[in-house]
Amino acid sequence: MSHHFSGTDALHATVSLGPSRFRARVESARAPASCRALIGLLPYCGTVLHARWSGEAVWSPLGAAWPGNATLPEENATGRPRPGQLLLYAGYQSEPEILLAYGETRFASNSGPLLGNPVLTILERLDELARVGRAILESGASTLRIELAPNS
Repeated sequence: MSHHFSGTDALHATVSLGPSRFRARVESARAPASCRALIGLLPYCGTVLHARWSGEAVWSPLGAAWPGNATLPEENATGRPRPGQLLLYAGYQSEPEILLAYGETRFASNSGPLLGNPVLTILERLDELARVGRAILESGASTLRIELAPNS
């Protein structure tokens, strides 16, 4: 599936953490190359773990899903995502990964601070997202699934 991004596109995705599903806006105007890369991986299904270095966030290592040694340029990159922001990182300091903030977060790895590109923003039920994030902290790994919403 090919998508051309413009400032007027209103693509949405569904982000599932275990059985909990959230609707998210694709941030194509803020990070067009990163959004194209993410959409190229969809539907994505992987393991999500608590992000021990980053605070109130969960992360999913992209591993074999990510193409070779591909990297992404910084596009409105941030190390302080807001709750509900999903960042895509593919740089030189750490492995390619997705980070999803559910509370106070400073994106980092064992090699230090990281900056990720904002590719999705969950727009609803941030209280439920925080509950799910805390449950992953307490219980361990869960599943992450990201797919384009049917009306996109």
